[in-house]
Amino acid sequence: MHYKVSALLSACAVAALSTAATAETLTIATVNNGDMIRMQGYTDDFTAKTGHEVEWVTLEENVLRQRVTTDISTKGGAFDIMTIGMYETPIWGANGWLVPLDGLSEEYDVGDILPAMAGGLSHDGKLFAAPFYGESSMIMYRADLMEAAGLEMPDAPTWEFIREAAAAMTDRDNEINGICLRGKAGWGEGGAFITAMSNSFGARWFDENWKAQFDTQPWKDTLEFYVGMMNESGPPGYATNGFNENLSMFQQGKCGMWIDATVAASFVTNPDDSTVADKVGFALAPDNGLGKRSNWLWAWALAIPAGTAKADAALEFIEWATSKDYIDLVAANEGWANVPPGARTSLYENPEYQKVPFAKMTLESILSADPNNSTVEPSPYVGIQFAAIPEFAGIATEVSQEFSAVYAGQQTVEEALEKAQALTNDAMEAAGY
Repeated sequence: MHYKVSALLSACAVAALSTAATAETLTIATVNNGDMIRMQGYTDDFTAKTGHEVEWVTLEENVLRQRVTTDISTKGGAFDIMTIGMYETPIWGANGWLVPLDGLSEEYDVGDILPAMAGGLSHDGKLFAAPFYGESSMIMYRADLMEAAGLEMPDAPTWEFIREAAAAMTDRDNEINGICLRGKAGWGEGGAFITAMSNSFGARWFDENWKAQFDTQPWKDTLEFYVGMMNESGPPGYATNGFNENLSMFQQGKCGMWIDATVAASFVTNPDDSTVADKVGFALAPDNGLGKRSNWLWAWALAIPAGTAKADAALEFIEWATSKDYIDLVAANEGWANVPPGARTSLYENPEYQKVPFAKMTLESILSADPNNSTVEPSPYVGIQFAAIPEFAGIATEVSQEFSAVYAGQQTVEEALEKAQALTNDAMEAAGY
C-alpha cells in the first residue's frame, strides 16, 4: 500500500510538489559519455514530475573517478548523486559510504535489472547503485572495408584474425586505420582495455597468493601483440586515445575496427553523428582459443553518497532515470536504438528493441562475461577488467601509465612490465596482502 501511495504522490501531485517545501536542488556528478549527456536533456521531465531541480557536474572519466572518490572518502558532501561503476559500488557499500537502495517502489521492478548488473552493484545482497546502462565490450567494424579487403568477420573471431584484418584495412593515404583501441592512461580507460585483453592471452593481475604476475609470459605476449598491431594498423598518437577519442575517429570513418564498450553501438550507427552509420557490423570481442574472450562487464550506475541530506529526493531521481518509463521516454523521442542498453531484462524481451541491429550481440557479450571466473589460471579476485579490491584503482592507474609510455615509444615492453611488477608488489605488501 505504501508503495502505491508514494508512486501516486510522485506521479500525480505535480502542482503540489512543485510548490512544496520538499522541493530540492540535487547536485549530480556524471561522466561525459553520450547517454549521460542525453539524460541531461530530459531532466525537465523529472522536474515537472517531482518539483526537484537538478544541477549537473559533467566530467571526463578519469577526472570523475578522482573527484567522486575524494569527495566520498573525505565525506566532502559535494554531490547528492554520483555516477559510479561496478568497481566502486561493492567496496563503498561495504564501507558504509553509500545509501542502500531499498526504498525503490514496486512499480520500479528491481527484479527486472539484469542479474549480472544487479550482482555487480550489490554488497551482501543489498543494491547500492542502480544501473543507468550496462555494457560489455565487442567489435564494431566497417563491413564495407572488410569486404573490400576480401575478408569476412566471424561472429567470434580470434586475435590473429583481427590483426590480419586490421593490416588489410589500413589505408594510410586516406587516413584509415585498420584498428582503433584505447591507449590512454587510467585504470578504467586504457587500463580496462589491456586487462580485458590480457585475460584472453592467459594473463592475470595476481596469483592466488596476491603476488603480481607482470613478470610472466602471458603479459609479455599481450603487450607485444597490442603494440605490434597498433604500430602496424593503429592511429598515430594512440597512447592518448580513450573511449571518446576513438568514438570520434570511428564516426569520422577513420577506423576499420574498434573494440570497445557495447554502448557505443548506438552512437556509431546514428546517422546524425556517424558518417559510416549504415556500414557498421558487430562481433564478439576476440579470443586466443584459451577459453576466455577479451570482453569486460561494466555498468555506469547512480548511487547516493551517505553524506547527503537529500537522500529521499536523490532516490526519486534514481528511480526516474533508471526506470522502464525513462527508456520509453527516450524511445518515443529518439527511437529504440538510442535508449540506455544493458540494464533491464524487459528491454531485450521487447520486440521493438530486438529489431535494433546491435541488440543481440550486446546481450550475448554481457551474458558471456563472468566476473567470478575471468582468467585462464585461477585468480583470487572478482572482476574482469579490474580486481575488486580497494587498492586496485591506485595501483592500476600507475601500471596503465607505464603501459601508455610503451605505446608512446618512451620505454620498452620489458621495462614497463618490470616496473609494473615492482610497484604492484610494493603496494600490495604495504596494504598487508
